[in-house]
Amino acid sequence: MRWINSRPGNGARLALALLPFLVVAVAYMVGSVERLAENPNDKLLPGLAALGDAINRMAFVPDPRTGDYLLWSDTGASLTRLAAGLGISTAIALLLGLVIGILPFARAALSPFVGAISMVPPLALLPILFIVMGLGEASKIALIVIGVAPIMVRDLALTALSLPREMIVKAETLSASSWQIALRVVLPQILPRLITTLRLQLGPAWLFLIAAEAISSDSGLGYRIFLVRRYLSMDVIFPYVVWITLLAVLTDFLLDRLRIAVFPWSELEKGK
Repeated sequence: MRWINSRPGNGARLALALLPFLVVAVAYMVGSVERLAENPNDKLLPGLAALGDAINRMAFVPDPRTGDYLLWSDTGASLTRLAAGLGISTAIALLLGLVIGILPFARAALSPFVGAISMVPPLALLPILFIVMGLGEASKIALIVIGVAPIMVRDLALTALSLPREMIVKAETLSASSWQIALRVVLPQILPRLITTLRLQLGPAWLFLIAAEAISSDSGLGYRIFLVRRYLSMDVIFPYVVWITLLAVLTDFLLDRLRIAVFPWSELEKGK
């Protein structure tokens, strides 16, 4: 049998999925043991005991100065900003993507502008946002919106444009207005893609959030990582990076489950 036609079973699939993570973990432990053997005070690759102590200190011991549990307060601050940025981006993408996708005049007017905006490096705008909007929450949320909304708009507009023309013609034959076609024909078809494109923008959204928090913030996961870097506190940085990754993976999983639960027919379109 050709390799292209062979498929792993459930057990093999699970083992193969875990294998890369296991390799990374073993490589880290080997490297940590070797470096600590040469220099017990080495901070680059802290041992498991040091990592565990840092996790306990950040997550389960209140900060002497503020009384907060730093990991959880940082997580709450970052997730609040991320949710606000992605929520605004989703609303903008749904509205503009639908309008650009179904109305030729709107497409002619807005599509070149949205395409140009999507090419602007968002991080290059961060100083401008801080100057115009200040150093508060608004500038951080705006960076996320500027970074992900144009890409989401273009993706949804292309999805709307790719719908079979026959669907529109049939709706017109039944005397449907443009408003009815938009809401009852096009909108249900692009909503599953909206969730998918939101999933695809989780990584960039986290990137913009961490960058904004690193430059100007007094709380958040990105703020904490860049605060402790001056002390070479890799025992804090590594758990924070892993925690951010877990949050992103969990969000991605939940969004995919939401898509399947609300739009089960979207799985049938993929042949599942």
